[in-house]
Amino acid sequence: MLKIQAEANVPTDFGNYRMLAFSENENDWMPHMAIIAENTDFSLPVNVRFHSECITGEVFHSRKCECGQQLDAAMNYIHEHGGIIIYLRQEGRNIGIINKLRAYKLQEKGMDTVQANLHLGLPADDRDFNVAIDILKQLRVTAVNLLTNNPDKIRFVENSDIILHKRIPLQIAATESSKSYLRTKRDYFGHWLDE
Repeated sequence: MLKIQAEANVPTDFGNYRMLAFSENENDWMPHMAIIAENTDFSLPVNVRFHSECITGEVFHSRKCECGQQLDAAMNYIHEHGGIIIYLRQEGRNIGIINKLRAYKLQEKGMDTVQANLHLGLPADDRDFNVAIDILKQLRVTAVNLLTNNPDKIRFVENSDIILHKRIPLQIAATESSKSYLRTKRDYFGHWLDE
């Protein structure tokens, strides 16, 4: 069972947050994180972002996806309005960075993200957002405004005891490099994205 292994207050470029590491094992080097803005009111529906790790987009600013920009936008929004980012260690839709780079190589040959994963014998998306639901329950969150474009994340909340108050879109404008990736998100996964 996940539990809080460590927590601390951390000042960031976006403001001050309380960061909590959740894991079954205190020696886990890659725990899931809850990043809580200091002005969060837990008596109201809490603004929440489920965000899956993306080292290429967040750390190295890859332009193949909008993950880094989404995380920045979510941190900015949640600093202003209060809320929580649940940071999930599910790199590359939970296929890991090595397989993600292999999939990138196939994309260089014309495959989209889904085709590349399937060609490698991997699922199109293997993420499990029940982990995020568990973390919210441990934080005693009962109702949320979910920052997402992903209908799967909505379904996970709707199938839980947590009340979905509303969805807050979190759309980042496409670049020439990310157009195909975003189109696949929209057409294959049904994400609510503009053209």
